[in-house]
Amino acid sequence: MDKILVMDFGGQYNQLIARRVRSEHVYAEIKAYSRITVEEIKENGYSGIIFTGGPNSVYDSSSPHYDKAILDLGIPVLGICYGHQLTAYMAGGKICSAGSISEYGKVNLKIKKNNPLFDGIPEESICWMSHTDYVNEIPEGYEVTAVTDVCPCAAMANEKKNIYSVQFHPEVTHTEYGQKLLHNFIFNVCGCKGEWFMDDFMKKSVEEIRAKVKDGKVLLALSGGVDSSVCAALLAEAIGKQLTCVFVDHGMMRKNEGNEVEEAFSKWDINFVRVNAGERFLGKLKGVTDPETKRKTIGEEFIRVFEEESKKIGSVDYLAQGTIYPDVIESGLGDSATIKSHHNVGGLPDYVDFKEIIEPLRLLFKDEVRELGRELGLPDYLVERQPFPGPGLGIRVIGEITEEKLSMLKEADAIFREEVGKNRLANQYFAVLTNTFSVGVMGDDRTYGYTVALRSVTTDDFMTADWTRLPYEVLEKASSRITNEVKGITRIVYDITSKPPATVEWE
Repeated sequence: MDKILVMDFGGQYNQLIARRVRSEHVYAEIKAYSRITVEEIKENGYSGIIFTGGPNSVYDSSSPHYDKAILDLGIPVLGICYGHQLTAYMAGGKICSAGSISEYGKVNLKIKKNNPLFDGIPEESICWMSHTDYVNEIPEGYEVTAVTDVCPCAAMANEKKNIYSVQFHPEVTHTEYGQKLLHNFIFNVCGCKGEWFMDDFMKKSVEEIRAKVKDGKVLLALSGGVDSSVCAALLAEAIGKQLTCVFVDHGMMRKNEGNEVEEAFSKWDINFVRVNAGERFLGKLKGVTDPETKRKTIGEEFIRVFEEESKKIGSVDYLAQGTIYPDVIESGLGDSATIKSHHNVGGLPDYVDFKEIIEPLRLLFKDEVRELGRELGLPDYLVERQPFPGPGLGIRVIGEITEEKLSMLKEADAIFREEVGKNRLANQYFAVLTNTFSVGVMGDDRTYGYTVALRSVTTDDFMTADWTRLPYEVLEKASSRITNEVKGITRIVYDITSKPPATVEWE
């Protein structure tokens, strides 16, 4: 099977490159530059290599560098952003600071010389730039293939050695022909066949789980969300009755969701245990206002509950989790900067009373998880369920979490989801109970209550997301219903921030 190596040099959206490659039905494997040698690259039989972006300057001694022998392996290379500058640096070119003319955002790209990378791409198009350095002297044997108004080397190539690099980001949707460029690299340059499909991933994962677990027992946190449901189905396919699914109801689920989860899984042939631990979690979170502390507290309490349940069940060897790629990259594992920790990644305590943690979905993006769910035969109402964070409404209540605040948020959130969901207008939409109080008027009385923020985003990968342009009548209806039906809420605002610069969640 053809596979592309994505070498991670510390950028925030490097996992997105792998997702774009996989969408072409070619397997992409991500390795931190510091964790793979030239010899290992040679031995692994990669069809191509992609150098990712990163926040550093190649001339900084503490920045990521690599053995320039990689350029002589005969394996096609595509450098992106920092990877473009690093390619030039390793090959003997020169890089300098762009100074006051740095490029950020949408930029007009002009192709100066066509080659296999630009096949089928217009001479002028929009690309997405994000850089403060640029290549100002190309290496010997290379030629400039594209420019912008301020960047003299927006792309370069050494066609003889099958080495290409671009200063812009083809992996983001803002680059008009970014997917086409990646397609060209994968097929025109690397000669891949496109033979990797989700059923292959499923079969390989089932084999790996069986080989690891053998006769052992596995405990899984089943929230009823997409990730944990698909994880449960995959584990059930692999080990059947050796799996026990524990649904921890921490009291921070959406309205009526706890009962819905239990009902949805009542027909599955799995060991299902529900733990009602709402009071326990609220007790641990009393007085906690810091978002990271909330996440870590909830994460640790999850593990403690699992340990207790495993002892009731008997000997349990492994803890399974539905960790996926966005969880991993945003938790700052590897060489990327930390955005926030996730309850099932960065929030794990040092001591866990299991042999090992199994995370069979950690290489998949959300859309791939849904695809795998369909492959496993899960019903659409589970596969298409709206994403929900592990800490639940605990990170959608800004400030200290109380039962009263949770109750208000559950009602407001249910109303908003009902109004938006009628027309399926977005990928993810929810309410946030802010810690801001606002004066209002109801009848002839002055009121003073909470402000609720409504959030709705549209995305295909959750690595980037655009705020949804909801119809005014939908927002008006949701606002009117929430302020009239939910006591204690006096004002509604709508979040129009995309990701980046914001994350989807507020905390």
